[in-house]
Amino acid sequence: MRLQLRTPTWCVLALFTLLGLQGQDAQGTPYKKRVLEAAEVDFLSSYYQQDGENAAVTGGIGTESLSDATATIIVAIPLNTDDVLQIDAGISAYTSASSSNVNPFDSGPPDPYTASSGASQSDLWSNLVLRYSHNSEDRNRIWNAQFSAAVEYDYFSIGLGGGYSWLFNERNTEVSLKGNVYFDKWNAIYPIELRPFEPDGFGLNDALFALYPVSGNPNYDPDFEPFSKTHRNSYSLGLGFSQILSPRLQGSLSVDWVRQEGLLSTPFQRVYFEDVEDSFLGGFHLAEDVEHLPDIRQKLAAGTRLNYYLNASVVLRGSYRYYTDDWGITSHTTSLEVPVKVSPSFTLYPSYRYYQQTAADAFRPYNQHLSASAYYTSDFDLSGYTAHQLGFGVGYTDIFTRLHILDFGLKSIQLKAYHYSRDSPFSSFIITGGATFVMDAPGN
Repeated sequence: MRLQLRTPTWCVLALFTLLGLQGQDAQGTPYKKRVLEAAEVDFLSSYYQQDGENAAVTGGIGTESLSDATATIIVAIPLNTDDVLQIDAGISAYTSASSSNVNPFDSGPPDPYTASSGASQSDLWSNLVLRYSHNSEDRNRIWNAQFSAAVEYDYFSIGLGGGYSWLFNERNTEVSLKGNVYFDKWNAIYPIELRPFEPDGFGLNDALFALYPVSGNPNYDPDFEPFSKTHRNSYSLGLGFSQILSPRLQGSLSVDWVRQEGLLSTPFQRVYFEDVEDSFLGGFHLAEDVEHLPDIRQKLAAGTRLNYYLNASVVLRGSYRYYTDDWGITSHTTSLEVPVKVSPSFTLYPSYRYYQQTAADAFRPYNQHLSASAYYTSDFDLSGYTAHQLGFGVGYTDIFTRLHILDFGLKSIQLKAYHYSRDSPFSSFIITGGATFVMDAPGN
């Protein structure tokens, strides 16, 4: 026998009356859903480690060992129903065997494959980003503005940016435009052996050259001039288009343009010439110059993404990106991530990324440049190579925020790990983690 429940007429009327009251505020105006109902806090952290044998600091040979730990906090605060203020603050501390060899003579016999223990082996980077966004009454138009600042021992940067997004076609289509400008200032640091050859330096009479005898060519006299520019300005524009193509398929297209001007070379990266007689100090190859690259660089990238909802448990996320610049580099990037929902709360994130690029015109390996060239670098990040990245992650989501810390409920946690390798002796590993907390609404 089926039991049928019949709802009295007065209950239906009461329900509709209640819904009507909830759609108005105390002054009788229509209720408008807030863009962000309550403050949210994200805690992010990562640990990165790499190793290789082609350090740019020592001219394309030597250890590339580096470890880096980061911590970031992101706070999103609803200012009213339409506006949100977001504050990002981060810090990164690294130890680098490669950069320690800016001065390889401060701890024992110098060796490009061994880290020096000097002050240049570690550094601290910190940044702050303030972002304000405003949503229109119908939530179909969003604009934002941001300010950023970053500081490191030899580097300072200030950035300004903004963007605009327009949703239409019943919110199935979105067009976005963004722009940013960054003003960077270098404190140019050069390899230790070149500093006596700056104007007013002591050359071979400097105390450095009393540590060990100069072997090979004893008349070491590099043709070195410090950079006259120590600033760098970067300008970027981005255009995006996304479309819901079907109930299961969403696609997007993006185009990004970047122009950089100023000091684009890294002052402490050594270069060696095959047509210059080599000089050594304690077995360490003395720099013949530092990296020289054009003071203008223009980049263009275009990409597409497709997200396909396979079923209630599996989503396919694929992407492709093409990049080119006027330094001679072109690259292709493809990636695939397959989130698998194993329960209402837990999701797994296996992923794969393939990358391939051509070499910059100015790139040559260790000791293969010609001194008459206008530009030269032995930074293997600008070489031609192929790379693979495998990743795996797990995420936990609780829409009811049952776990609380003070007035904040835990909304989600994610942990991901990636292994990256090139077809040269270079590999890296990174593990990232994050947690999102939501402030309880008043009265909860």
